[in-house]
Amino acid sequence: MEHIVVVTLIIGGTALLSLPLGTYMAWAMDPGSTSPRGTRFTALFERVAGPGAATGQSWQRYLATLLMFNVVMFSVSFAILALQQHLPLNPDGKGALDPTLIFNTAASFTTNTNLQHYSGEVSMSYLSQLAALMWLQFVSAATGIAALAALARGIAGRETIGSFVVDVQRASFLVLLPLCLLVAPVMVLLGMPMTLQGAVQATTLEGAAQTISRGPVTAFLTIKQLGTNGGGFFGPNSTHPLENPSFWTNALAMIAIILVPMACVWMFGRIIGRMRHATVVFAVMTLFLLVKIGAAVTFEAAPTAALTGLPVAESSNLEGKELRLGATTGPLWAVLTTSTSNGSVGAMHDSLNPLTGLVPMAGMWLNATFGGVGVGMINMFLYIIVAVFVAGMMVGRTPEYLGHRIEAKEMRLAVLALFVHAFLILGGTALFAATPWGQSAVQDAGAHGFSEILYEFSSASANNGSGFEGLGDGSWAFNIATGIVMLVGRFLPIILPIAIVGSLMAKRRAAESSGTLGVEDATFGSMLAITVVIFGALTFLPAAALGPIAEHVSLP
Repeated sequence: MEHIVVVTLIIGGTALLSLPLGTYMAWAMDPGSTSPRGTRFTALFERVAGPGAATGQSWQRYLATLLMFNVVMFSVSFAILALQQHLPLNPDGKGALDPTLIFNTAASFTTNTNLQHYSGEVSMSYLSQLAALMWLQFVSAATGIAALAALARGIAGRETIGSFVVDVQRASFLVLLPLCLLVAPVMVLLGMPMTLQGAVQATTLEGAAQTISRGPVTAFLTIKQLGTNGGGFFGPNSTHPLENPSFWTNALAMIAIILVPMACVWMFGRIIGRMRHATVVFAVMTLFLLVKIGAAVTFEAAPTAALTGLPVAESSNLEGKELRLGATTGPLWAVLTTSTSNGSVGAMHDSLNPLTGLVPMAGMWLNATFGGVGVGMINMFLYIIVAVFVAGMMVGRTPEYLGHRIEAKEMRLAVLALFVHAFLILGGTALFAATPWGQSAVQDAGAHGFSEILYEFSSASANNGSGFEGLGDGSWAFNIATGIVMLVGRFLPIILPIAIVGSLMAKRRAAESSGTLGVEDATFGSMLAITVVIFGALTFLPAAALGPIAEHVSLP
């Protein structure tokens, strides 16, 4: 009963909140669809963006601007991290970082991944945390929302897909910043630290001296969750008592993880003017989410193999859990954080039972159960293209999606985007599992060690950021390899879908008729769900069999 109540409150409550938020996001990101002139902010954003912003950009120029902006993001953050020992706001005297770690961290936060091969309280100054990493958590999330808005405008039949610089301002100042200003004070009231003072020296009850790290945790954590970033201020992430002080901060953080990705589906539906279609997509995503939650909670109810044969009472797997937050929230958080591209952790994923550990991997492999802010719906758009094409071929009609004819070119681009994601995961895993780069880094030999490497590359390619932290991933090899995977895994799945939309915009839009495939009913929802499952199963089942499934069947 406890499981059902917690899941219902978190998922059901967030789903209800997402609908009005999605309406607001559509107003914020696409004011022309709800008012003749737009909002009073539009003129200001257009002045900042420069000449031509009011008339919009072609899809090629939009992507070029997006990529240039992200190059600047990477360069600025790289410079701050490289020079942190010489810069202010460093009360604890943090020193220089390894160059490969700087590359990995800049790539990680630029791509909204937030994979961390370091402990924040050990390695990073306050300036690095705030001016480099927290800033990136805003603008990288804003990039995803902007890309989705642009894609939706193209599908809606607009003449242009908008201006990226205007869109990223809208996402930052009208969506993400207001949400953070609402959530952050609540987190402070619930006991989360917010200070620029250095670490404090304390004496324990036993009389021992202890150094307690602290800092502007609330500011960092709020956008970490709302932007599906996931980067922890402290090494243990949201299992740290100062980053997650109570049951209520835990619940609020889980709501924040999934809220904006859910709202992005409704924003998409409002911009294209097809809310019934958005409802079908939302239902498919919710179904996958609930199935994964049910599987994770069920699998984690089994005792951990680590206690087999010991004179202790059997219970559900409590290893690696924050018991003060409740046993259910560990696997629930694991599912939510990997169904989105969040990557924060409320339990140690390396301690999950083998089949429970498979569930977050599956979330990152499919990468479309709400996903990251903006990009989750973009990833689902790829599956929609494939589902529409296959369904059209099955009934002998030219496939059409909302009046847009889907032909071989669009299908090739969609499959390429999905293939790249799979290649980055499986290729990286194979390389490191077969070489000392990975073999020397695993905590356990055999199936679990393979799972640690598989999870690392799944997390990097899905721009997630969580990990099986038994893996020694701080080496130069992992820093460079996962940095490259994060960059490719972030930008190709944005470039290719917008290229698909650009191709569709160049064609004459066909009028929908009684023979057109409907995308607003349960039949299409079933076809979409089957497409996602079949693609995921065919692609990743062999890797799952070598990792978590093999580990499960080998347990006593």
